[in-house]
Amino acid sequence: MIRTIDLAALNTATKYPSIPTYHVLDPKNGGLIEEATAFNGDVYLTEKVDGTNGRIISFPGGDYVLGSREELLYARGDLIGNPALGIADALRPLADRITPPTSGIRVLYLEVYGGKVTAASREYTSNRAVGYRMFDAADVPLDVLERPRAQISVWREGGGQGFLSEYALIKAAKTEDIELVPRLAMVDAGDLPTGIAEMQTFLVDHLPTTRVALDEGAGGHPEGIVLRSGDRSVIAKARFQDYRRTLKRRTQNARNR
Repeated sequence: MIRTIDLAALNTATKYPSIPTYHVLDPKNGGLIEEATAFNGDVYLTEKVDGTNGRIISFPGGDYVLGSREELLYARGDLIGNPALGIADALRPLADRITPPTSGIRVLYLEVYGGKVTAASREYTSNRAVGYRMFDAADVPLDVLERPRAQISVWREGGGQGFLSEYALIKAAKTEDIELVPRLAMVDAGDLPTGIAEMQTFLVDHLPTTRVALDEGAGGHPEGIVLRSGDRSVIAKARFQDYRRTLKRRTQNARNR
């Protein structure tokens, strides 16, 4: 059994940090501007699944807590849990069987999708099936929970969480028999497009349809791609809708001149 902990501190320390867009978002209109994230070396491309973030927070000894992106929902042994978006129901069987860490806290981050999770669920299922894919994992020291919450937030957003490298993440997923979000390709940073129009073409070429459909009747339109360096020191997301919206606005503006 784990010692008594501050749940608010645990929630703060294990939240998933925001991922910047590959091209910078213009705060004035939400469109993209011609400023791309800089990568070096090998860049791994994975599918970005349009669902809801779920967390499995594991402790030595086998106790665990399940959470959404923003809140904690269920702890092992609870008689009553928060049913929000079906996250706890989807992840509890997995949490019950994974290997607990020998020290500290291990957090698995998974995208729960399908069902009634988001409006995009129809792109993955025609019969409200629910699935999940792991997209990241991190190790968090227990003593971090003793800090004031404001300090924990600064620590988290400053990269304090010990995220696994691409190699370690794949190894952990294989060991625990957990499906990862699809690996699409590994490209050299020098081959990444820098322009917005070129990036839209890049997205279509690498992900013409989703690779995580849960049944044959799924719509199949993907959300986008996540780009990450092998050591995860640089990570960014590129969503189809951001590029479509930006290029459509450009075309409209050109016609109005």
